[in-house]
Amino acid sequence: QLVESGGGLVQAGESLRLSCSLSGFTFDDYAIGWFRQAPGKEREGVAAMKGTDGTSYYADSVKGRFTISSEDNKRMVYLQMNSLRPEDTAVYYCATAAIVGLEGVVTVATLFEEDWYDFWGQGTQVTVSS
Repeated sequence: QLVESGGGLVQAGESLRLSCSLSGFTFDDYAIGWFRQAPGKEREGVAAMKGTDGTSYYADSVKGRFTISSEDNKRMVYLQMNSLRPEDTAVYYCATAAIVGLEGVVTVATLFEEDWYDFWGQGTQVTVSS
């Protein structure tokens, strides 16, 4: 089960930290992705982390502003979002996909494909006002 929290309403330039609780998942066996969906738009991947080696990846739109990390003995994954912009307004989701044994075939592009992920949280709303 994945449960997101930490969303809210902030002003442009401010920060938020989203949390994703990985209940029932062994972090080292999975890739964890953060996705977002704005009204009227398709869901897009913004950050991903391979549990196998801790490598993280970012969409160009958030690179340098967002950071994905894990803590609490790998039972929590966070998305630290700094310098937020109105265009970051969306519902944010965390998702997991089994990756153990697939490290040689999973590409960066795969990590940002929502169809590849098996389990999803319910989402948390982030609203950035200008």
